[in-house]
Amino acid sequence: MTADLARPALPLRPELAGLEPYGAPQLDVPILLNVNENPYAPSEEVVADVARAVADAARGLNRYPDRDFDALRADLADYLAVESGVRVDPGQVWAANGSNEIMLHVLQAFGGPGRTALSFAPTYSMYPEYARDTSTAWVTGRREEDFGLDPDVARATIAEHAPSVVLLASPNNPTGTALPASTVLAVLDAAAQVPGGCVVVVDEAYGEFRRRGTPSALELLDDHPHLAVSRTMSKAFGLAGARVGYLAASTAFVDALRVVRLPYHLSAVTQAVARAALAHAPSLMAQVGALRDERDALVVWLRERGLRVADSDANFVLFGTFDDRRAVWQGLLDRGVLIREVGPQGWLRVSVGTPQETAAFKDALTQVVGLVPAGSEEER
Repeated sequence: MTADLARPALPLRPELAGLEPYGAPQLDVPILLNVNENPYAPSEEVVADVARAVADAARGLNRYPDRDFDALRADLADYLAVESGVRVDPGQVWAANGSNEIMLHVLQAFGGPGRTALSFAPTYSMYPEYARDTSTAWVTGRREEDFGLDPDVARATIAEHAPSVVLLASPNNPTGTALPASTVLAVLDAAAQVPGGCVVVVDEAYGEFRRRGTPSALELLDDHPHLAVSRTMSKAFGLAGARVGYLAASTAFVDALRVVRLPYHLSAVTQAVARAALAHAPSLMAQVGALRDERDALVVWLRERGLRVADSDANFVLFGTFDDRRAVWQGLLDRGVLIREVGPQGWLRVSVGTPQETAAFKDALTQVVGLVPAGSEEER
């Protein structure tokens, strides 16, 4: 008998037995368009300012960081006022190691045994894992064929399940679709009727990429104390490696998250990096505009070739449908282009890259599925 067999089994929670850790494929290929990263690295000016800020922080690393990171919260509030036109008090802002930890804080504070979290599928695949990790029951309603959300369906689903937490991704991952304010208001109204109370989190991780005229749920905060709106610096700011997420909500909501956070959860280095990047928000947002244009052009290109494409307010595009999407995914990978096999059956998701990366994706997809432009001689 081997030493491993002789040892007693670890007392793993039963619901975790046999599960694999979350994660997208990490493969070494030339074109990486699978995890919705910003394809543009920080400019040398940003790098220099971040380096100076980190050096300053390093001189005090023998001390614990500001556990309430007041300066960062003030900078984030200023940024949101410019980006969305909504002014919140710094005390209404909370930050953590990526929006993933933000969501975990929400489920730790408002979920738990005997409580339910609810969303509408298809949506972000980590949501049920946050629920699982906090022993919160998880249920989903359904989105429509176009991946929108029928307000009446939303109201009925919330009334049926009486959740403590509703998670709404807008723009939604993996579909890219954003919710109109009227739908969010319908969800907020239904949540307000839940006995015992219910909080609603609108996850705007891709909010900066929304199309002109698409509102932010931040505009609804003043009238809805059970609403929180989460954001991240991973996408628009190109800081996926820094791990900074945040939300805006009422001060009472934020105070509840302060109860469950780990001590000093946001390092001095992380705070320094985030503040340095926020000082460059105008130039970084110019890159966001270029990515929006690249996304819109990609949507047109795919539709002209007869493919179905979900409307996107994010920095990615969901397209299909394919009888064997795995074969298409593999064909692209064989040509050095990695995208994501995710979402409803038959669909694939591609992140918006640089013009050169997008061109490589188009060439590879054309080779794999034999696409021809709508109205071309081959189709006649």
